[in-house]
Amino acid sequence: MYILGINAAYHESAACLIKDGQVVMAIEEERLNRVKHGKLSTPETTGQLPWKSIQKCLDAAAITLQDCEHIGYSFSPEMLQKGVAAWRAAGDGAQGWALEKESYQTLQGGLSFAEGVLSSKQQLMEEAGFSGQFHFLPHHDCHAASAFHVSPFDKAAVLVIDGIGEWASTSLYYGDGNMLRKEYDFLFPNSLGFVWEKLSKYLGFSQYDASKVMGLAAYGDSAKTIGLFSKLVTDKENMTVDMAVLRHESPDFSTLEALFDLPRRHEPVDFSARNWQAYVDVAAGLQLLTEQILLHILRRFDRENYRNLCMAGGVALNCAANGVIVRENLFDDVFVQPASNDSGTALGAAYLIWNQILGQPRDYVFNHAYLGPEYSDQEIETVLKRTNLAYKKVDIAREVAKVLAGGSIVGWFSGRMEWGPRALGSRSLLADPRNKDVRELMNVKVKHRELYRPFCPSILGEHAEQWFCGSTRVTAGKYMLTTSTVQPGKAELIPAVVHFDGTVRAQAVYAQDHPAYHRLISEFAALTGIPLLLNTSFNDSEPIVCTPQDAISTFMKTDIDYLALGNYLVSKH
Repeated sequence: MYILGINAAYHESAACLIKDGQVVMAIEEERLNRVKHGKLSTPETTGQLPWKSIQKCLDAAAITLQDCEHIGYSFSPEMLQKGVAAWRAAGDGAQGWALEKESYQTLQGGLSFAEGVLSSKQQLMEEAGFSGQFHFLPHHDCHAASAFHVSPFDKAAVLVIDGIGEWASTSLYYGDGNMLRKEYDFLFPNSLGFVWEKLSKYLGFSQYDASKVMGLAAYGDSAKTIGLFSKLVTDKENMTVDMAVLRHESPDFSTLEALFDLPRRHEPVDFSARNWQAYVDVAAGLQLLTEQILLHILRRFDRENYRNLCMAGGVALNCAANGVIVRENLFDDVFVQPASNDSGTALGAAYLIWNQILGQPRDYVFNHAYLGPEYSDQEIETVLKRTNLAYKKVDIAREVAKVLAGGSIVGWFSGRMEWGPRALGSRSLLADPRNKDVRELMNVKVKHRELYRPFCPSILGEHAEQWFCGSTRVTAGKYMLTTSTVQPGKAELIPAVVHFDGTVRAQAVYAQDHPAYHRLISEFAALTGIPLLLNTSFNDSEPIVCTPQDAISTFMKTDIDYLALGNYLVSKH
C-alpha cells in the first residue's frame, strides 16, 4: 500500500511517500524548484502544491498518483474554522493596529488561505486523477506523528511547538504504541514561534531566520534584557503573549522599539552594526526566554511514566534550547525529528494515516535522515563530461581527507540527500576544524553570510563523548539538533567549530547510518588525530544542492577548492 503525505499550507512545501509503512522518499520542494522554503508564505500561495516533490517520490517508486491509496494533507480546514469562530466569540477578533498587506489575519487573507487549502483536494482528485482516499489532517497531529510514530520509543512524551497550526501554537501529546493522545493546546495568539518571527524581523532578518538569531544570542548578555521580555510574554509558565506589544504580522515595530529602546533594524545585525551589543543582548534575552518557557512546558508532562521525549515544530530546531533540555536530564532520551519545520508534516501525515487511521503496527524507525534522491557514478560522469572541469575517479574518502588536512574546502556530495534543513554529510561543505581562519573564509568567500555565524562539527559517534559532553549521547545528537560543551583541553584543537559561548552543535556520525561519510572522517582522523570535520550545508544563499548539476553550479560560483561528486574528485583547473 502506498501513502503520500503532503505539506503545502504555509511554507517548507514537501512530500513523503511510504510503502507498507516504509519510507520510499521524503523531499522538500525547495531542493527541486530552487526557491527557498519552496514558495513564498502568503495566503495567495496556499494552493501551490509541491508538484516536483510529489513526482520525485512517485518516480522513486516507479508508480503514478493513481497507485496511491491514501493522500494526507497536513492541515485541517475544519479545525481552522472552529478556531476562528471561537476567537471571534471571545471578542478578540479585531486588532487595534495595522496588519501587513499579506497577513493571514485580514479578512481577505483568511479567505484566500482557506480557499487555497480546499483547492488542494480538488487539484489532486479532479485535475491530477487521484482516486483514493484524501485526508485533511490536523497540522499538529502530523507534527507529532512525524516525531513519535517513527521514533525508537514504545512510549514517549511528545511536544509540538511552532508558530501556529490551525489554531494551536503548542501541543502536548502522549504516545503509546501506535496511538497519540493530545493532552493540552496553547492557542493563538500565545505563540513562541510568532515571537521569534517578529523579533527576527526587528533585528533585521527575515521571519525565517530564527537560526541566525539563535547564533547571534551567544554574543549577548541575557541578564540585560530578560526582564524586559516579561512585558511581551507576561506569563512564561502558561506562555501568555501580549499581542498588543508583539503585533505579529504588523509593519508596526514601535512597541518593540519602545520596549528595548532600540530602533528596528532593516539589515541583519552583524559585527559592524551600530549598537551591536544592545541588539545581541536582545537576541540573548529571547534565547533565554525560550529555554525557560520550554522547561516550564516540559515539566507539565508525566515524566515518571514517560521517560523519553519526542519533539517537532519549527521551534524544536532551536538546538541551543534542546541542549539545555538534554543537560537538565528531564528525560532519558530525546528524539527531535530532523525536518521539524513544516516540511516534516508530510512525513507525519503519511504515518498518521498508516499507524493511527489504519491501525497498522509501528515497524519503521527513523535511524537516519538520508531519505532523498541519490545519483550513481554513471549519472555523475554524464554531467561532468558536459563541463570543462578536471575530474578523476579516486578512493574518494582517502583523497578528500588529504586535501582537507592540507587546508582545502571541499564540497561533499555523497549518497541520498538529507531530509530537513541540516546538512548531515550527504550535501555538505567540509573543512579542517583546526584552522581558526576557515570560519571567516567560509562565511565571506563561500557562504556569503554574516561573519558571526558559527559552523558545526561532524564527529565519529564512537568518539563523541571524548570530545563533547551533554548532548551527543541522545538520539537527537545524530541530527545536529542539540548543543554540547567541549571537554577540557579540546576547544583549542578545533577552534573553527567552537562557538563564542564555548558550545558546539555537533553531529554524531555512525558507520551504519552513512558509511562513506564515516569513513571520510576516519581517514581524516588517521592523518590528523582529530576525529571530526567542520560541516556546513552545501549552498550559497540558496537551498541545499540536490543534483550533481546543482553541486557543480555552486562549486563554480564560490571559492570552494574541490568538489567530491560520488567517487569523482573535481577541480576547477
